[in-house]
Amino acid sequence: MDLVWIIGGMFIVTFGVRFVLYARAEKVILPPWIEQALRFVPVSVLGAIVMPMVLMPNKEWDLSFTSPWLVGGLVAFVLGLVRQQPLLTIVGGVVAFFLTKYLIA
Repeated sequence: MDLVWIIGGMFIVTFGVRFVLYARAEKVILPPWIEQALRFVPVSVLGAIVMPMVLMPNKEWDLSFTSPWLVGGLVAFVLGLVRQQPLLTIVGGVVAFFLTKYLIA
């Protein structure tokens, strides 16, 4: 029964926050510099999620090139810079990760 209350509470909080934002979305006009800054939020959030896994896969610093996490991250970073194609970046990083994991580590 507690689980039902928890799920219901999460629904109310999540829906309430989004409803307030979407209900007033047309009435809010943001300055151009804020709209420009908001374009970088997804990249920043993704970096904050990925970087700890790449640099500290076992909750300790591992900056060796035998770390599949670091190699996959570096390959994805370079592909992203050079080609700027998200799918190629993801596939390249995953392939580099698994190749390093099974061939070196």
